[in-house]
Amino acid sequence: MGKVLRESPNSRPSFSYSSSSSSPSPSTTTSTSITETVNGSHQFKISGYSLSKGMGIGKYMASDTFVVGGYSWAIYFYPDGKSVEDNAAYVSLFIALASEGTDVRALFELTLFDQSGKERHKVHTHFGRTPDSGPYTLKYRGSMWGYKRFLKRTALETSDYLKDDCLSVHCSVGVVRSYTEGPKIYSIAPPPSSIGQHFGKLLESGKGTDVNFEVDGETFAAHKLVLAARSPVFRAQLVGPMRDQNTQCIKVEDMEAPVFKTLLHFIYWDSLPDMQELTGLNSKWASTLMAQHLLAAADRYGLERLRMLCEAKLCEGVAINTVATTLALAEQHHCFQLKAVCLKFVAMLENLKAVMQTDGFEYLKQSCPSVLTELLEYVARVSEHSIIVCRHGNEAILDGSDVNGRRVKQRLYS
Repeated sequence: MGKVLRESPNSRPSFSYSSSSSSPSPSTTTSTSITETVNGSHQFKISGYSLSKGMGIGKYMASDTFVVGGYSWAIYFYPDGKSVEDNAAYVSLFIALASEGTDVRALFELTLFDQSGKERHKVHTHFGRTPDSGPYTLKYRGSMWGYKRFLKRTALETSDYLKDDCLSVHCSVGVVRSYTEGPKIYSIAPPPSSIGQHFGKLLESGKGTDVNFEVDGETFAAHKLVLAARSPVFRAQLVGPMRDQNTQCIKVEDMEAPVFKTLLHFIYWDSLPDMQELTGLNSKWASTLMAQHLLAAADRYGLERLRMLCEAKLCEGVAINTVATTLALAEQHHCFQLKAVCLKFVAMLENLKAVMQTDGFEYLKQSCPSVLTELLEYVARVSEHSIIVCRHGNEAILDGSDVNGRRVKQRLYS
């Protein structure tokens, strides 16, 4: 029972007890179960369709894997069909689960593009309608959805779907996911991290620097603790038990000043500057050259993220006059993805002869002779499935003023 305060005009306050009490009102909580799709798509171009005919019933051409909803997927095209019963009269098209998964539920759409511009595409889709039995369920890795009789081969080969011996397939995937959401008590959007900007401004200000580096005649000031935190090599050199005694000016050999400057920029900002702005040249070749130098520097100082960024840029910029030196670099610094991209590019018959005429190829033969054996295997593999076609003009990708490629020891700045 609760206390009640009673007071008379001429007396001191006194206390008594009430005979009633109030009970708290019942609380109500809510939650919502949400089922939705995580959507993504992939475009698969099939070049040289006529050469794929006759590869055999059940034999397929597969796209690269792509990720949607946390699962990997791949498109499978069967030029002679998937089913023996159809006697190669139809082409088959499927989408397959390419990663581990159990009972993955998804919506699919397979589209064969009309390449005449009339937009009369051939579309099979789950999207925009409600399937009778709900989304399709893929039981395990390798499970497929698609059509054994996607289109008659005779109809395909006289249609606008086929142009210049190429087909274009678009696949959309919507992975079904369910989750339960409770009431939101607050909604605050935190700002993005600015730690890189703070450290970058510190480098630009020059305040508090306690170590200097001499690189190719230029001097760069930095902070020991920042370098030690970012690089295990700098940590050993600057604060470890075997550290250099003279940190007033540490001389860096075998590196150019613009490369070291970019290295410092990444250490402080955690990002790369614009390559064209850095080199002062509006040239893909100059950007590739800088990325090559940076990859070697990143490996030297144990900066794994920078090494991978450079590897990605070099994969995107593979060209006739730089691919041989990039391949040698990939071999020397154990960049396996970059090495595979370079080998595949060089092994193409339309590229091989031009690459072999570059100075970089001579350097590759001298510095990494074992790579030539792997290259021969790639070329042999390509030759098994290709025919030599005489082409008018030079279709190779040249990026630079020298048709023989860059000199191996060429500097970024003259």
